[in-house]
Amino acid sequence: MMNHKLLDTVATLKPISINLLTLVEPEYQSIQNLSIGQVGTIVQIYEADQFQYLVEFADVQGREYAMAILRADEILALHYELTLA
Repeated sequence: MMNHKLLDTVATLKPISINLLTLVEPEYQSIQNLSIGQVGTIVQIYEADQFQYLVEFADVQGREYAMAILRADEILALHYELTLA
């Protein structure tokens, strides 16, 4: 499986339960989960038995509202440029 890099922009591949989230902004305390496709940034990488990633989620103004430690199979790296083989 592809290993993601620090500061990669990623999207969630499945809903992320409130139990896995650290919510930063009080107005988001009522959410049940982060939905599929929520965009975040990898801010820390943990190497143990499997790679895990601390992902920060922020709104369009750049204000962080949640963080979660996610596995590689829970996120998809987003690419803005075409990579030529």
